[in-house]
Amino acid sequence: MSISKPVQRNLRDRARQVALFEIGGLVLSTPPFVWLSDVPFMDAAGLMFVLALIATLWNAAYNTGFDWIEGRLTGRQADQRPWLLRVAHALGFEGGILLMGLPVVMAWTGMGWMAALVADIGLALFYVVYAFFFNLAYDRVFPITATAN
Repeated sequence: MSISKPVQRNLRDRARQVALFEIGGLVLSTPPFVWLSDVPFMDAAGLMFVLALIATLWNAAYNTGFDWIEGRLTGRQADQRPWLLRVAHALGFEGGILLMGLPVVMAWTGMGWMAALVADIGLALFYVVYAFFFNLAYDRVFPITATAN
């Protein structure tokens, strides 16, 4: 049995998805980070910007790869992803960010590894929930069409 090749998001759509995700994440995560970490606002904003830059590159690579693999294995478009796979998708994305972000948080804030790990895990937990709902909303607002490519 042959699985059909699903339509994927094009580069312009993917860029919009990544940009909206990162802008929303910065706006929603910076104030609580400042309040909970006692890191000055400008330092926290700079850190969040650097983490967002790293996340932007990871977001594009991860989502494109995940969609490609899922499409090849299931023949399903990303906007048709079932709930459990959406959870796995969000956890995988944030696991990668956690591994890449920890040394950055430590270097930027001067936190020890344990404090930076707690801060990074807090950010990751926020972003897991945010990524789940953002991607669900994005798929509903901007569904993939047969002319997307």
